[in-house]
Amino acid sequence: MMQLRSRTTLVGGLVLGAVGIAVLWGAGVDFPVAVPPGLVILLVGATIVATVRARWAAGLGCALGLFVLVGFLVSPTGIENISGDHGADVAVGQAIQVLGVVIAAVSGGLLVLRRA
Repeated sequence: MMQLRSRTTLVGGLVLGAVGIAVLWGAGVDFPVAVPPGLVILLVGATIVATVRARWAAGLGCALGLFVLVGFLVSPTGIENISGDHGADVAVGQAIQVLGVVIAAVSGGLLVLRRA
C-alpha cells in the first residue's frame, strides 16, 4: 500500500509540474517551440511511471523532477517569474510547476531508496 501511495504521489507531482507549465504557457510565457517541451516530457514521464512497475521508472520520475527544478533555478527568468515580476498568473504557474517537480523529485527518490 505504501508503494502505491508513493508511486501515485510521484505521478501526481509530475502531472502537477506539467500543469504549472501549461499555466505559464497560457499566461503568455514564451517557449522555444510551439508546445513547451517540459510539458511533454513531464507527461510522458508520468505515463511511464504510472505504467512501468520497475525501480528505474521511479528513478526516471525523480530525475525528471530534478531536471525541471534545475532548469527553473538556472533560467534567467525563473526567480523573476515566481516573484511576480511578470504578473500574478505567471507567478502562480511557476509556483505550481516548482511544487510539482519538488514533490516528484522527493517522492521518486524515496521510492527508489525504499525499493533498494
